[in-house]
Amino acid sequence: MSAQAKFKAKYGFPFSLLSDPDGKVCEAYGVMADKSMYGKIFRGIERTTFVINEEGKIEKVYPKVKVDGHAHAVLEDM
Repeated sequence: MSAQAKFKAKYGFPFSLLSDPDGKVCEAYGVMADKSMYGKIFRGIERTTFVINEEGKIEKVYPKVKVDGHAHAVLEDM
């Protein structure tokens, strides 16, 4: 069983989870960005939430997500 399948089962998610080891989906969604840590520049994922409807259309985008309070904010908007 894959790590995504185990995680999905553990939390009972009713939706599929995506693994993106080559970064193609991140690039397509525009969430890869130059980041800096300890003076070094590198490419990394800018934490972003996309709410996607049943037809596969993006309903809302939450850029530069901070963990604290984010889930509550998304649920409030839904």
